[in-house]
Amino acid sequence: MAGSENLTASEAARKIREGSLTSEALVTDCLLRIEAREPEVLAWHYLNPEQALSEARARDKEAADGPLHGVPVGVKDIIDTADRPTGYGSGLYDEVRPAWDAACVTAVRRAGAVIMGKTVTSEFAGFHQGKTRNPRNPKHMTGFSSMGSAAAVADCHVPVAFGSQTGGSIIKPASFCGCIGYKPSYGTFSLRGVNPLAQATDTLGHFARSMEDVILFSQAVLSDSSFAEGEALRPAKVGLCRTAEWDSAADSVKAAIENAAERLGAAGLSVSEVVLPAEFAKLNETLIEILAYEAAANFAYEYEFRRDGLSDEMASLVEKGRTIPMAQYHAALDLGERCRRAMPGVMDEVDILLTPSGEGEAPLLEEPLGRTQFIRSWTLLHLPVINLAGPVGDQGLPIGLQFAGGFREDPAFLRRMQWIEGALAN
Repeated sequence: MAGSENLTASEAARKIREGSLTSEALVTDCLLRIEAREPEVLAWHYLNPEQALSEARARDKEAADGPLHGVPVGVKDIIDTADRPTGYGSGLYDEVRPAWDAACVTAVRRAGAVIMGKTVTSEFAGFHQGKTRNPRNPKHMTGFSSMGSAAAVADCHVPVAFGSQTGGSIIKPASFCGCIGYKPSYGTFSLRGVNPLAQATDTLGHFARSMEDVILFSQAVLSDSSFAEGEALRPAKVGLCRTAEWDSAADSVKAAIENAAERLGAAGLSVSEVVLPAEFAKLNETLIEILAYEAAANFAYEYEFRRDGLSDEMASLVEKGRTIPMAQYHAALDLGERCRRAMPGVMDEVDILLTPSGEGEAPLLEEPLGRTQFIRSWTLLHLPVINLAGPVGDQGLPIGLQFAGGFREDPAFLRRMQWIEGALAN
């Protein structure tokens, strides 16, 4: 079936179950797309086409029982895979073959997925950028560490892919590339077999091209039918949250957020302004302190004994972390906890918050990377967040719309986001 690479995971899984599409045909179409686009996009760290096709042929001989049966999945290269190398975005580990799969990889294999390959990550999911280019325009960046997964999904190499977020590494690349990025509530998915950067906020998530796929993939990873129960859920109230960073957003971003709020209001939702307590303005820098402190501990070996194999960015992060006293680190953790306790009151009158995913469109490759100031607070608050692709900006690149839900309310949040996806598409 030519053109099946454009199918969403949900569409592909349905066709495979019905017998109108084989996994081998789907994977073949995805590989042809990769062959045509990879020289420009550079989304893949490791790809063995015959290995992926062999898995697909095996799926075609089995009963299509799992929710992802026969569907190809991309795996961010900080996630362990026993049958493929895991390099963690670092030349120090190019030849490493983990002894077993990460828990999340085991879960999607159990759900019937085909592992397509390993997507590019920045070094140890930190700040030294990988090679991936923006599929909308390769002269522009893809964002932070989950860049390869975002680009691969946005460019139809695979319908879904794993990513992770410690600061802004799911929402930012999803915003830049124009796909859906989902960072769940902290602790939702197991991190066993995922290389740690900073445990206080490390969160496994994924990329997709439809909210239906986000729900399907979440169900598969957790083996939890509660994610798939019920139809799209109409939210009652949405809060427009400009945050303390609002003035740093481009005019086009402000217009996109305000227009989305107006359209949701026109669709019958109650939309109101939500102002965060003043103390929340400190969360952005607080997260960086926590990240640096924990990264310094996590990468002590590499810094002490393999320093020449680290990028300047990673070495500087470790050095910054070593200057932070434990008392300061604990104070940072305490601030995060206080603000988390305050969130139920902040969201008492709304179901979902709407806020920018970033300050603007994807920068050119030679420009500074940009910041994650619109994302980090929600990460430290441990809330579930979704990026939906918004309108195209002045440079012809997408502007992201970021939505946040209540902590550990992910199933209802995703069904509400499915309704919002439909409302904003009309």
